[in-house]
Amino acid sequence: MSKVYFSTWNGELINNVGKPEEEWEESAYNLPAQYDSHRESKAFIGWDGVSLFNADVDVIRLAMEYAAQYQEYSEACGRCAPGRWGGRILYDQLDKIARGEGNIADLDHLREIGKSMQLTSKCEIGKTVPNPIIDLMNHFEDEFLDCINNQKPSKHYNESVGYIAKITAPCTDACPAHVDIPAYIEGVRDLKLEDSLKATRQTMPLAHVCGRVCPHPCEDACRRTNLDAPIAIMELKRIGSDYETDHGFGFFHPMKKAKSIGKKVAVIGAGPAGLTTAYYLAADGVEVDVYEELPVLGGEVAVGVPEYRMPIDKYNQDIECVRDMGVNFITNSKINADDMRRFETEYDATMVATGTRISKKIRCDNERPEIEGYWSAIEMLDQINLWEKYGIGKRVDLTGKTLVCVGGGFTSMDVVRCAIRANAKKVYMIYRRDEKTIIGNTTYDEYHEAVEEGVEFLFHSAVDKMIDEGDVLKSLLVDKYELVPDPDGGRPQLLKIEGESYMIETDYLIPAVSQDADLSLLPPEWSIEMTSWATIKTNGKDYMTSRKGIFASGDCEYGPMTIVNAVGQAKRAASVMTRYLQTGEISLSDDEIMEDHLRKLRVYDKKEKVSGWLPGVPRAKSAVLSVDERKYNNKEVNFGFSQEEAISEAERCMRCYYIAMIAT
Repeated sequence: MSKVYFSTWNGELINNVGKPEEEWEESAYNLPAQYDSHRESKAFIGWDGVSLFNADVDVIRLAMEYAAQYQEYSEACGRCAPGRWGGRILYDQLDKIARGEGNIADLDHLREIGKSMQLTSKCEIGKTVPNPIIDLMNHFEDEFLDCINNQKPSKHYNESVGYIAKITAPCTDACPAHVDIPAYIEGVRDLKLEDSLKATRQTMPLAHVCGRVCPHPCEDACRRTNLDAPIAIMELKRIGSDYETDHGFGFFHPMKKAKSIGKKVAVIGAGPAGLTTAYYLAADGVEVDVYEELPVLGGEVAVGVPEYRMPIDKYNQDIECVRDMGVNFITNSKINADDMRRFETEYDATMVATGTRISKKIRCDNERPEIEGYWSAIEMLDQINLWEKYGIGKRVDLTGKTLVCVGGGFTSMDVVRCAIRANAKKVYMIYRRDEKTIIGNTTYDEYHEAVEEGVEFLFHSAVDKMIDEGDVLKSLLVDKYELVPDPDGGRPQLLKIEGESYMIETDYLIPAVSQDADLSLLPPEWSIEMTSWATIKTNGKDYMTSRKGIFASGDCEYGPMTIVNAVGQAKRAASVMTRYLQTGEISLSDDEIMEDHLRKLRVYDKKEKVSGWLPGVPRAKSAVLSVDERKYNNKEVNFGFSQEEAISEAERCMRCYYIAMIAT
């Protein structure tokens, strides 16, 4: 809820003009009335309307400045005249009126051009830029006529007013890394694959990884969903990175490495958060040392995500891209509290990005790590992937064995599918909830590929007790549950079904319910503030801890999260750290502040009726290895799109760029 003077946002007309402020009607939308901690917003204008937060807003200049943003942010594809020229005409006419040189015919011309852009532009940015401008002309026509009839400038035309704008898209807004998704899709469509990859790497250096193992929340916010089916956004991302790698090119960095600023940072952990922090800091001219406990780089993606999902040679290209920016890596280096104390004097700042590598217990009776057959998910995946990817350690052979995994996310899915490839006789996954939930936790393809490979899922079930003989696991007592609706309308409850418990004979129990962070590296006298989940507490916006100069991002800051979430945190943290190193102060850029406002407001409207596009165009689906071909090896399962498939899928993108602007 936001208190507004006037608003047309998303069709909600609120007009408090002439009313005392205590009687103002509030908007139902989370509009950015407060820009930041020390600046109030005067107005917000965007693709879906306009909101004024006080009466002292120059609506003519507001419209003019918004039209001006189209020239800078339009990303015009050049495929239609309204998109190419309409925005310029809007700006010229509005500037003419705001200068006090307009005439009545200019208003008619503005309405005509605006209507033409709304109806005939080929992309959303051209269709939507006129929306708030026409709203202002319709509801504040007297102010426009006053400037025209009296040939005078608009009321704040010659004054200094801050106008802060950002281009976004529903998919970009939903992406934790805020990748410019329409741009990289357009690069695929036009076969400008270098441009496609550069668009990704502006905010996401791990293009191979996030083109393969991202849960793609962007696809849940794709406007194409409102028409037929979302764009295959994730799979299109890998096209540019595969092009770079397969042709042996050098790295297509989207920026030139800045000159050294004379500052040095330590990054603890070489997983997605650490790699991302290092890449963007190095690009800003910061000297970066990355310390990694494991003998290999890449963190949990390297030793936790199986080869069949994330080929290590592809991931290594992402890592080498980071190294190519000038980052220094130190492996086999477990950092302790003494190291951290030393780093505080040797480095100008430190980023803790250690991840969460301690498997949590499932909390059943007789759950004891010393029981042979009790094997944490992290330890199992480490052993499998260190051997399969690097030849380190020894091969895991589960021939003739039964394995039970408890969990319902990506880690547990990796466990059971790896067990199949290790030749297990029988593989079960026990999960307290249902099939729909596990698909939501992972992906439709991941779940159904596991089913095809022979994994048996036991839903609405939980392990009650481990049964051993002489500390050797023999079987599990499993309870059955049912989902009982809450009579008060709350979340349904899982209740045990008495008399329905059953036994499973098994050789291994793998807990994969979640992980904890090992934060013993933090000196106790620093008293760094922690969350109730035993992770490092930050405010979630700038990633500074309670100790100055110590930052945290990724799993150790929030708990186990997706790769793209870790990257998104680390990208912003790197930006904040650069400014901190230069000024000694913590601050967000206007771009980051606008990201936060738009995330609260929500860019995607799942109820929107999309028109002007041909519906029913099928989503492309890439080929995968058959079950018989993939069950007993670690070849990559997903082949990715052919060139023809990629272009066809990219052409389904509706290029839904929007512009938002705040006056302060």
